[in-house]
Amino acid sequence: MVLELRNPPANTYSYEMMRELDAHVLDARMDESIHALMITGAGEKFFCAGADIKMLEGADPYFKYNFCLHANETLCRLEQTPKLVIAALNGHCVGGGLEIALACDLRVARAGAGKIGLPEVSLGVLPGTGGTQRLARALGRAKAIEMMVEGTTVEVEEAKALGLVNAVIDAPPAEFRARALEYARRFVPPAKASRAVGFIKRAVTSGIEMSLADGLALERELQQRLFEGQDAKEGLAAYNARRKPAFTGK
Repeated sequence: MVLELRNPPANTYSYEMMRELDAHVLDARMDESIHALMITGAGEKFFCAGADIKMLEGADPYFKYNFCLHANETLCRLEQTPKLVIAALNGHCVGGGLEIALACDLRVARAGAGKIGLPEVSLGVLPGTGGTQRLARALGRAKAIEMMVEGTTVEVEEAKALGLVNAVIDAPPAEFRARALEYARRFVPPAKASRAVGFIKRAVTSGIEMSLADGLALERELQQRLFEGQDAKEGLAAYNARRKPAFTGK
C-alpha cells in the first residue's frame, strides 16, 4: 500500500491530511491483503517539510496543542501497526517530515534528494511530533541533542552514515518510486512471510521500551502466534523438505 503526502509545493501537512493518514493506517491494519506500507511525497522536490506553517499562524494555542496531540497519536499508531512501514524519501525531509519518517520502520532515500533534519529551533520551537524522542532513540542522546539545538540538516549520504537512512537509491527522480517499491518487495510474499516481519517489528518497537524480562515475554507470545499461523507451518514444511535425510545409523 502506497500512501502519498500531497500538498504542493512542500507537501506540508494539515490537520485534515493527518486525519487522512490516520484513516489509511487503520484501514491497512484491518486489511489482511495489505502486507506493508510505503509513505512517500508527491513530486520530486519534497518528501515533506513538516506542518503547514500558514495553518498554524492562524490557529490559537488550543488548536495547536490538539493538532500536535493528534499528529502524535497518528504516528504512534503507524509505529505500532504490525506491518512494515517504509518511508521513501523522494526529496527534502525536514521538520515534521522527518518526524513522520522516524515513525516508519525503514527509510530509503533517493541519492542527492535533498536535506534531512529537524531545524525547528530556528523557529523558536522544538520538534513536537515525536522528534525529540525518536531522533534520540535513532542516534543516541548526545548526537540527537547536537543536531536539534544546532538545527542541523544533512545530505542523504550523511544521513545514511549516521543511520537515519537505511538505503540510498541512485535513480532519477522519475524512477525512484518504482525502485523504492522493488526494495519494499524484499519484505513481502513471496520473498518474506509478512506476518513474521510485522511481528518482528512489534517485538522490537514495544520490547525496546520494556525490561528484558517483559520484552522476552512479548517475544514468546508473538512467536506462539506465528507458530499457530499458516506462514510458520508452510515455512517449516519447506525447510524440512529441503533438508537432507538424517543419519539413521544403518
